[in-house]
Order: sequence, then C-alpha cells, then structure tokens
Amino acid sequence: MKKKTFIQKRSMRSQSMYHMMMLPGMIFVLIFSYVPMFGIIMAFQDYVPAKGILGSEFVGLKHFKYMFSLPDIWQILTNTVVIAVGKIILGTVMAIAFAILLNEIRVRFFKKTVQTIVYLPHFLSWVVLAAVVINMVNLDGPVNHIIQMLGFDKVNFLGSNTWFRPMIIVTDVWKEFGYNSIVYLAAITAIDPGLHEAAAIDGANWWKRVWHITLPGMLPIILLMAAMSLTSILSAGFDQIYNLYSPMVYQTGDVLDTYVYRMGLISRQYSFSTAVGLLRSAVGMVLMLAANGLAKKFTDRKIF
Repeated sequence: MKKKTFIQKRSMRSQSMYHMMMLPGMIFVLIFSYVPMFGIIMAFQDYVPAKGILGSEFVGLKHFKYMFSLPDIWQILTNTVVIAVGKIILGTVMAIAFAILLNEIRVRFFKKTVQTIVYLPHFLSWVVLAAVVINMVNLDGPVNHIIQMLGFDKVNFLGSNTWFRPMIIVTDVWKEFGYNSIVYLAAITAIDPGLHEAAAIDGANWWKRVWHITLPGMLPIILLMAAMSLTSILSAGFDQIYNLYSPMVYQTGDVLDTYVYRMGLISRQYSFSTAVGLLRSAVGMVLMLAANGLAKKFTDRKIF
C-alpha cells in the first residue's frame, strides 16, 4: 500500500510541470469563456445597463415568447440553416475532389505550388477578402463584364435576394476548401497503394479505382468530419456576411449571428438579443452531442 502511494505521488510530481504549463491556458478559458456565461441571466430579465444584472427586473421567458412570435425569426433561422448546410455540403465535396486530384500530381514542385496558392485564402481575414469579392462582383467588376460579353444582363450579386445566398456559399467554399482538403489528403495517403496496383492489373480505370478504393478508404474520415460539421449548422459565418450584406438582402442574408449583433449592439435590445444567442447556443450543444453520437456510431471514434 505504501509503495503504491509512493508511486502515485512520484507520478504526480513528474506531471506537475505539464499541469503548470496548462495553467495559463485554463485561466484564459475560465476568464473569457466561463465567467461571461453569467451574462446569460439577461435573457430572463428586462436588462437596464444603469441597474446592472443584479438590479434588473426578472421577467422569465418573456423574451423567448416574443422571439417565437416574430415572423422574421423563422426566416432568419431558414437563412442560417440554408447557408450553413450549403457551405458544409459544397465545401466537403470540393475538399474531397481537390484532395483526390492533388494526390494524382507527381511533379513535387508543381504540387507544392498549387497547395500554397489554394491554401492562402484561408489565412486571410474576411475584412480583406470582402473588399476583393466586392470589387470582383459589383456591377462594374470583371465578373459582370464577362457576363455581358456572353450576352447576358449584369447581375447585382450583392443587392439581389436571389443571388446573395449562392454568392456567400461559393465565396466561403473558395476560401476554405483548400485548407479543409488537408485532412482528406492525409486519409488518401493512408490507403494501401497495393490496392490500386491490384485494381489496375485487373483492368480498373482511374475513376473505378477512385470510386471503389479511394472513397471507401476515406469514408471514416468523411463521416467524422461531416458529424463534426453539424455543430456549426447554426453558425453561417458572421464575419463574412457582416462584411458583404446590406439591408437590401436581409430577407435572404440575415442570419442568427448578424441578427443578434443588430438587436444587441445597434438596437440595444440586450435581453432579447441574449435570448436569441442562448437559443442558438442550446441548439448548438444538442447538435454537438448528436454529432458525437453519430461519429461513434459510424466511425467508432468520438469527437470528445
């Protein structure tokens, strides 16, 4: 018994250095992630800044009832889900396709050059990229010049409720698909090359080898990444939409994050915006737990 206790104490002393290294990060998370959660109380109050959280009147579920009575909230939820799902589906397909094609490149210098060019947009802020997108798709931009050359009328991408959602989805995929392909490229390199060689000897062409060997070999990672993407289903990308949208496209471009920003910081409806944010967080938590269960069921791996 004494020997066991001595070993446990020695083990704790040997790991104390790692615990100390983790301490600053844990303090940072505590201060900026957990302490602010105290503000959730505002969702159940008529919050008045002058009275503070402790002095404001408690109103229960008043703001939640008001939220669900608004016709706009359902349109905003629809916008959020449509944009987020579109980004997840198209982004996943593009990342997988790019990873498969990139893996076929045998010239090392050319492969590295392509990777660098495609990965670069991921590291740029939407504050910068929004200016690029606006200059590209505005009425006098190169995209509309090409459309006119093809014999069609100009398209107001940033002011059209028809085109705004597709533009948001496509530009986000353009920014992220290269970086997201890293995981799928790693999954491809883990597939036994002997399987491709055997299939080629049996007469399978490139497409059949991809369909019957590459994609099945990537399937566990694809399912895991898809399950993890469920957690972001109510996060359609605040920074991108905020830098590109305008009141003209609120009907199809306003999402939960931008709505909370406008209600909370611009209209100063602090309690109502907190209620909307709390609903989004609660649904996100449910989706995260569901994603964890799906990941365990289909890939035998848990997210956490």
